[in-house]
Amino acid sequence: MSDRRPFRWATTGARMLAGTLVAAGFVVAVVTGIVVPWPTLTREPVEIVATPAPEASILGCSGSLLALGRDAAAAQAISVSATQEVTAGVREGSPPLVESDLLSATPGSFVPVYTAEPDGRTRTDVAASGSSQIGDPDLSGYAASACRPPLMESWIVGGATTTGSADILLLGNPGEVPATVELTVYGTDGPVVPPGGKLVVPAGTQQAVAIAGLALGEASPVIRVTATGAPVTAALQASITRTLIAGGVDVVGAIATPQRRLVIPGVSVVEADGPAIGAPTVLRLLSPSSDATASVTALPTGTAAAGAEPIVVPLSAGLPVDVDLSGLDPREYTVQIEADAPLVGALWQTTGFAEGADFAWFVPAPDISVPSLFATPAGPSPALTVMNPTDAAVEVAVDAVDGTSSTTVTVPAGRSERFSLRPETVYELDADGAPVRAGVSLTGEGALAGFPVWSADTAAEPIVVYP
Repeated sequence: MSDRRPFRWATTGARMLAGTLVAAGFVVAVVTGIVVPWPTLTREPVEIVATPAPEASILGCSGSLLALGRDAAAAQAISVSATQEVTAGVREGSPPLVESDLLSATPGSFVPVYTAEPDGRTRTDVAASGSSQIGDPDLSGYAASACRPPLMESWIVGGATTTGSADILLLGNPGEVPATVELTVYGTDGPVVPPGGKLVVPAGTQQAVAIAGLALGEASPVIRVTATGAPVTAALQASITRTLIAGGVDVVGAIATPQRRLVIPGVSVVEADGPAIGAPTVLRLLSPSSDATASVTALPTGTAAAGAEPIVVPLSAGLPVDVDLSGLDPREYTVQIEADAPLVGALWQTTGFAEGADFAWFVPAPDISVPSLFATPAGPSPALTVMNPTDAAVEVAVDAVDGTSSTTVTVPAGRSERFSLRPETVYELDADGAPVRAGVSLTGEGALAGFPVWSADTAAEPIVVYP
């Protein structure tokens, strides 16, 4: 046995030595792998940049003028009182407009809708506006408004539900599915969704709602229109009768969203006829969500000096306020409102308080930084007021799309200028990228109306897709 022991120890020692060497080599390899940089392979993720295809452009008009309570047996019955004459168009060479009508709940009402398909990958810009003239004992005056795309949310600032007012909210659904609409009325008690404030507007129809049935006795209502299922167009037909004398009619357009800065260009303050029954110029403001302070300045067209000292207006959340601006001299103004919280507003102006008077609600104008179309309706000679809020002069071109006229005017910094236009014409406004604000006003004997110029829809931003 003794002759085998050395052999065993030698074998075991050899194995231990081999193991030690292998372990040492492994450690060296690991350390080397950590210290010495390895070859790397970097692969960027695959991405595709795509621009969404543009949709068809759709504009919905307010439609025929309606009368409330002409049937003594049905005080809330609504009937047609006057048709709406519409001017609509696109740029030369664009796809043609397709006109259709909404089915109105009021028999005989004409409610046009205009649709233009995109030109390849470019959205087609469309403009349309309508007007109506009436001289009936219970409804008299001139009304004009721009036709607008449907929205999921909009605000109506104007009208009243006090004695003598017969205001009608117009809700149109030019889409293909029904829209469920909720109406929130802001009044003396704050925001309220009244009984009857939730309704369904079927696809391809217009509904007319007497706002006195929503909130009776409100002198300064503001209505928020919220739609689900499909966007809707919203407008308010406002009218007033004073001791059996019709005092005017207007169609008030919707405001898209509350903002901290409101600009209302082209406000035509005229000499009021007849004995004053109230203020001839009133600004209505609402801060929907929070208390705020607003500063109101009236800037006469063509000058840089304010027409009067700024008015500071305290606002309580959810409570509309009417501001008397009757101290303004008769001329044209751009009214600016600056606030420390988002708000909505509109300005009411009347030609007087005697027989044959008319009134208009002027709503704020949005920024226009891209070439945009607008249409002037039939009626008194229209004018365009352009406000330049920037610190440098801006050249503004206003061209008829049919090539019959072209005007270029320099608008100095912080000022507004007025353009004379032709009725029943489609124009393009181009301020070379500057964010101007603009409004159309129409003033004549016993006629007053106005509406803002809306910006064209810009092209959709490209999106990045990672497949």
